[in-house]
Amino acid sequence: MRALLVTSVGVTCAAALTLPLAAPALSAPARPPSQAAESPGSGPPSVRAAELPVAESRAAAEAAGSTQSLPLEPLAAPSDRSMGAGAAAGQGLERRTARPFSLVGVVWDDADAELHGTVQVRTRAAGSANWSGWQDVETHNAEHAADLGSDERSSGAVRGATAPLWVGDSDGVEVRVLPEAADPQNRSAGAPLPEGLRLELVDPGPDPAPEPAAEAAPEPARAAPAGRSAATAAFAVNPAPPTTPVILPEVLTAESEAASAVNAELAPLGATFIPALTKAETVEAANVAAGAKPYIGPRPGIVTRKGWGADERLRERQFAYTRTVKAAFVHHSATGNNYTCKQAPSVLRSIYRYHVKSSGWRDFGYNFAVDKCGNIYEGRAGGVTKAVLGAHTLGFNSNTMGIAVLGSYSSTNPPAAAVTAVSKLTAWKLGLFGANPKGKVTLTSGGSNKYKAGVKVKMNVISGHRDGFATECPGARLYKKLGTARTSSAKLQGR
Repeated sequence: MRALLVTSVGVTCAAALTLPLAAPALSAPARPPSQAAESPGSGPPSVRAAELPVAESRAAAEAAGSTQSLPLEPLAAPSDRSMGAGAAAGQGLERRTARPFSLVGVVWDDADAELHGTVQVRTRAAGSANWSGWQDVETHNAEHAADLGSDERSSGAVRGATAPLWVGDSDGVEVRVLPEAADPQNRSAGAPLPEGLRLELVDPGPDPAPEPAAEAAPEPARAAPAGRSAATAAFAVNPAPPTTPVILPEVLTAESEAASAVNAELAPLGATFIPALTKAETVEAANVAAGAKPYIGPRPGIVTRKGWGADERLRERQFAYTRTVKAAFVHHSATGNNYTCKQAPSVLRSIYRYHVKSSGWRDFGYNFAVDKCGNIYEGRAGGVTKAVLGAHTLGFNSNTMGIAVLGSYSSTNPPAAAVTAVSKLTAWKLGLFGANPKGKVTLTSGGSNKYKAGVKVKMNVISGHRDGFATECPGARLYKKLGTARTSSAKLQGR
């Protein structure tokens, strides 16, 4: 069996090969063949798991994570006085024990229906009797989705959904969904709740762990650039990784091999990390013409989908591309800030499963993610240098990329490390496509609650989600930092 030499979650590799500057041809997403369903009660039946023999599928699902999907029930009245007198009755679930989970959300049948009201949950920490207080779940999440009329949106699998909320290791849950109260003054009866409300409890599964070995195998043959040691190319997550290398057996399915192969010019097949390059190395790898001004930032280190443990059997097999990358939209994930950087891969696996299994999307919605420590992660599959079509900014997914900063930043300041990571990522990725981070760009709306389909909109090359859609995202505090990100990104490009 082939093996990869790894350090912590990263492969120590400093390969500097040619970056593809030409965007691939436009490709429409295709729906996958029918696949075997998860066990009863673990997810909506129209969103399927990978097609495997029953015993193998069940064992693989337990190793890779799972989803419990629980229909909500009518509530006679709010379950405590904190909601105020006269609050409308809604739907929910009383306190109950569940299989372990770490992320929650609520979905409903009609993707075009809006949930006008409030969603709150409280959870019990796994293995204890300690219940959290009520936590708000962001109800407006439709703006993070595939464009109207796209193959992904029109698949028939897409559902309405709240934003997901990270709650950590839990085994008990209570939820209440309350509609907007009637307004006698305006003679408003309040909007009814959407049909088919279900609580989704997501278990991300264990982190991918290397197996110890008696001796280290040699690194796949790729030389490090001159003056660059393997140690400087290694990925350091918080806390720092061990210095003793271990062996991770390379077991690649067809789907995981395909997801890795699109980055093969940047790192070996099966790599968990794409190493950073200096600006000079990046320019050399990008084949900038002699004498031309290379407006491109140094390539940052990027944790691959394999590095954060994406189960490639969940997503659709084919990749979808747009023509180019003219702009970047910055988001917050709205999953809360109660996570550690060591848990970030688990948060990503949970969001990924929620996007695909619960919401019915073809893949993880964002092109990239950034955690609070400034680590950068590959998002939607298709290749980090390519113009991958995402589902992040309703109406403006074409010819753009979406970056999600993990957390909620409406009333909390984003860490400086996260803002710096956004600057580094945009300086490099926008530079591959000739975009100026401090510039303006004209985009054509695919339809949103802010701009009708076909309307041409002039925006910043680095914009916040709210610039294309009437939404709180990326949170007021993160939005205020985008000016800093633009300036830093342009400086990294040499502008």
